Order: sequence, then structure tokens, then C-alpha cells
Amino acid sequence: MGKLIVSLSPHAHGTDSVERNMYGVVIALIPALLVSFFYFGIGSAIVCATSVIACVLFEWAINKFILRNSHTTVCDGSAVITGLLLGFNLPSNLPIWIILIGALVAIGIGKMTFGGLGCNLFNPALVGRCFLLVSFPAQMTSWPKAGQLTSYIDAETGATPLSVMKAAIKTGDSSLLDSLPSSFHMLLGNDMAGGAGTIGEVCALALLLGLAYMLWKRIITWHIPVSIIATVFVFSGLMPLYSPVYASPLAEILSGGLMLGAIFMATDYVTSPMCAKGQIVYGVGIGFLTVVIRNWGSYPEGMSFAILIMNAFTPLINTYVKPKRFGEVVKK
Repeated sequence: MGKLIVSLSPHAHGTDSVERNMYGVVIALIPALLVSFFYFGIGSAIVCATSVIACVLFEWAINKFILRNSHTTVCDGSAVITGLLLGFNLPSNLPIWIILIGALVAIGIGKMTFGGLGCNLFNPALVGRCFLLVSFPAQMTSWPKAGQLTSYIDAETGATPLSVMKAAIKTGDSSLLDSLPSSFHMLLGNDMAGGAGTIGEVCALALLLGLAYMLWKRIITWHIPVSIIATVFVFSGLMPLYSPVYASPLAEILSGGLMLGAIFMATDYVTSPMCAKGQIVYGVGIGFLTVVIRNWGSYPEGMSFAILIMNAFTPLINTYVKPKRFGEVVKK
């Protein structure tokens, strides 16, 4: 018989498990997934299905043939989430062979190289996405317009709101911002400059429904998404006071992958700080870096890079921002 080791109190018993939380996130992603099918049709279905299947198969193969683990982790839902989030960060006309490369990098380098679930330093889906963005910039920045339900590779492309904002800053022409859809349209996703963008970012309302579900089920807490959104709102709200070429804070929040990143990727258990205070520090850092990269960086979008940068700071945040120990008396 194995030796029973009982740790010091306090003890807690609950129904939480890795599988419950992972599949809870999958459920929260369903509204955004359905909206992507509505706007991008067959292209969204092909990209998301390819990404999920590839991530699951690559994790199974690496576990079985390289790590030779007797216990596989493909059923815990983490590979499915990585596949969905990777697909959500891709354009709906991306060729299948590029998606396969992204899935291999996400699982093989972003996750399994570090030891698998619970050991990775960086969000695997963002590792795959940023690798593809650097390696295939032309294909990764070709945004199909919404409404082409039966088109895949041959879909007509268009500009995203973020690219319009970037053009206004570069040219100094604030009149370009007049072509941006209204905040209401970006919230619903029914305009958004023809619906151009990645698969998962076209409807902020669907992402907010996912946030409400995860908060209700206590899968995540409010600290990271709220601190990111609040920081972006404050800093991007200061920019139009300096120059009219900068977009409004609502446009910054509702455009691009900010909602997707703040709700579903920055909140990753493994790569985010453990305590509430640390999560707020982490969220403020992501929000600030996102505004900086969007306005002064080479890419219109800065959310993915901001999350990866703050992922690297998570161990440092956990070291210096700690919760009060149970039973500890604060010294006067």
C-alpha cells in the first residue's frame, strides 16, 4: 500500500477538476464559434476544425511516441482549447498546411517542450499564432470580409478597424477614423468594416457572453479581464487629448483581439499569476503594452505580444506579489 501523507490544515474539498474547468472554457467559447460560422461560413469551419484536430493529434503523438507517457492528456480538454484559441486567432482563408504548422508549434514548442499541461511558461495558442505571424506575414494579415459563407481560399479581403487606426496614426490624417464602424456595430459584429478580422474577434458581445458564463461558473475571476480593459480604456482615452489621429477608447476596446485575449488567453491558469493582486498587476501590464504596441509598434495589433511578454513576468509577479498567509497576523 502507498503511504498516506496528510498536509497541515486548512483543507478544502470541492468539485473542481482540470477537465471541468477546461470544458467549461470550451462551452464559453461556443457563442463566439457560432458567430464565426455565421459570418465566415465554411472558412471558419475548416480553420477551426483543422486547428482543433491537429492540436489533439499532435499532443497524442508527442505523448505516445516522444515522451512515451503511459497516461495521455488529450482527454482533459486543454488541447481542444489550444486548438480553438489558435483557430480564433487566424484569418478564415488560411491554408490548411499553415494551420498544421501553427498547431505543431503551439503544442510541440509552446506546451509539450516545457513538460505539458501546467508546466508551460507561455500561452501555447499565442506561441503558435505569433510564430505564424512572423513566418507567414502575408497570409496572416489577409483578412476575408464577412458574408462570404461558401468561400475559403478565394474569399475577398478587406481592412480591419485596427489597420484603419494604424493608417490614421502613420499618415496623421484623422479623417480616416470616420470610416470606422460605430461602437455598437463593433459590439454586435454586424458591420466592422465588412467584418474583416480574425475568426474569433468579430463579435465582442459573443465574447462577453463567454466571460459572463466563466464568471458565473467561477472558472475565472474578474481581476485579469477587468484590469486589462480598464487600463486600455484609461491610456487610450488620454491619446485623443494629445492628437485627434488616435481612436476613441471604446473603439480600441471593441476592435481587434483585445476582448478575445483579455477574456480567454490572458486568464490561462498556468501562465497568469496566482493571487488577485498579482493578476491586477499582470492585467495592467498587458493593457499598457497593448496600447503602446498598437500605437507605436510595427503591427496594428499588440494583444498577443503583450500577453506573451507578461507571461514571462508571471514567475516574478508570483515571487513579489503574494497573498497573506492563512492565520498570519499583520505587524503594526
